[in-house]
Amino acid sequence: MKKLLLLFFVGLFSLSFTAKVDSDGVIKALKAANAEQLATFFDSFIDLKLPEKDEVKNMGKNQAGIALKAFFADNGIKGFELTSQREMGGTMYMAGKLKNAGKGFNITLMMKKSDDKQGIITIRIN
Repeated sequence: MKKLLLLFFVGLFSLSFTAKVDSDGVIKALKAANAEQLATFFDSFIDLKLPEKDEVKNMGKNQAGIALKAFFADNGIKGFELTSQREMGGTMYMAGKLKNAGKGFNITLMMKKSDDKQGIITIRIN
């Protein structure tokens, strides 16, 4: 029984460590305003909502990366400030502010664990 509990806690710890590494990579990509690096964390399909545009559901990873890169370039995104992060079950939520020369943009990301890795499934920017 003790071995079973020990194995359970070691497994739980390693899962939480894996999710933390992925969130750190996402934060680093956002702080660097690097849409290409951020796209490496996308799930196969994501939902993407950009300001003054309709939300696109089930957008392919490559297409979403191109759209986000264009948004970053068009709006002079220079950095990111994390305001909130929480995890519930296998889902992680992140919120923050994309920085530019103006007032910036609010961004919310939702990441879900699938196939032993955490991938971004939703990005909303307003």
